[in-house]
Amino acid sequence: MTPLEDRAPTEHERWMEMALRLAERAYEEDEVPVGAVIVKDGRVLGKGYNQNEQLRDPTAHAEIIAITAAANALEDKRLEGCTMYVTLEPCTMCAGAIVLARIPVLVFGAYDLKAGACGTLYNVVEDRRLNHTVHVVPGVLDAECAGLLKAFFGAVRRLPGTE
Repeated sequence: MTPLEDRAPTEHERWMEMALRLAERAYEEDEVPVGAVIVKDGRVLGKGYNQNEQLRDPTAHAEIIAITAAANALEDKRLEGCTMYVTLEPCTMCAGAIVLARIPVLVFGAYDLKAGACGTLYNVVEDRRLNHTVHVVPGVLDAECAGLLKAFFGAVRRLPGTE
């Protein structure tokens, strides 16, 4: 047993594991495996996984689906006091939605070197010129989150006709 396996998961890891299960569901449905969970006071208010292909909707990212569900649960467009957990660093669209929803804390797993807008390519959520900033906790269960994405894209590249 490694030292990491010998300890209890942190609260962030616990919720990220739930987001990972949602990302696995996306994988099973041939979607890019990203999952998101929004929590307030220890209660899940919203969750989602990528559904771009199924819904034929470029905005059907895990984060957007989770934000909509949480806003409906609270009956409020502002998600103050909530924490979002997402397996991949949000893109500019999702980062903007996080700011608009007034989510105070974002925890993400894998860094997105090609589209990350929460510190990698851009930093939308911490831009002080906007009317809300977000505290970011990056890299929680990074290896697990990145591993799922690598497995998905590796499998996509091996499909006949995808060369």
